[in-house]
Amino acid sequence: MRDFEFLEPASVQEAVRMLTDLGDACRVIAGGTALMLGMRQRMLAPSQLVSLGRLDALRNIEYDPRGGLRIGALVLHAQIARSPLVQAHCPMLASMAGRVANPQVRNQGTIGGNLCYADPSTDPPGCLMALQAQVLVAGRNGERVLEMEAFLVDYYTTALAPDELVTGIRIPAMAPDAVGHYARFLRTAAEHRPLASVALLARRAGTACIEARLAVGASTPIPVRLRRAEAFLAGKAVTLAVAAEAADIVAADIEPISDMRGNADYRREMVRAVARRSIATLFGLAAE
Repeated sequence: MRDFEFLEPASVQEAVRMLTDLGDACRVIAGGTALMLGMRQRMLAPSQLVSLGRLDALRNIEYDPRGGLRIGALVLHAQIARSPLVQAHCPMLASMAGRVANPQVRNQGTIGGNLCYADPSTDPPGCLMALQAQVLVAGRNGERVLEMEAFLVDYYTTALAPDELVTGIRIPAMAPDAVGHYARFLRTAAEHRPLASVALLARRAGTACIEARLAVGASTPIPVRLRRAEAFLAGKAVTLAVAAEAADIVAADIEPISDMRGNADYRREMVRAVARRSIATLFGLAAE
């Protein structure tokens, strides 16, 4: 690892100025779980690290009935999992956060850093996409808000400009009749990164689906919303047969990747199985 200068801005505005002045020579560091690994492996060699460690304003979790949840970029995955506010108002998110990677990453890694790294085989992006989360961004031209589908551009690529940083995420308040379920498939028990993940949020009345939002992650370059499957579920009484047909639509509509962990056909079948079981579970059916 080459020498670097460690910079500690005292405000978001100062951090943005540093990013503007230093350009490609610098990298932002929050929890550092991904960045330090890349530096040790000499995949990255920044001259400066701009640390967000002093920006305590980015460590808050807040809830407003109209605005929903607001989670600062420096909130740890473990803090999201344990937060009474998240557990009460978005239990699906708390459940997901409690399973991210491993205990070391959950207690060091931040939600903002996770999103900026844009690893396709991590848990938060797909879950947040189903929750219709928005990413809050600050840059030299001011602040902007990006939907998850606009923020995630490609494999390890986001829509952030070089002078921008993520300050937090905002999740709309869930409807009273909404329930969510996040599921992940691990190829082996020793793995920490899912091979496939399915996030499903639905408004329901018993086994009747009023509205659904479904996102698949880990098996695709970036998480994707499955709108054809969502439309298929809406307005139906969900049975095991309906769950299976919806899962078939999900499997048909994704473009899975192939790599050393699994080829496209294998990933498609795992997504099909996880989607079918997730839909059945959410609607109180005994999944096969």
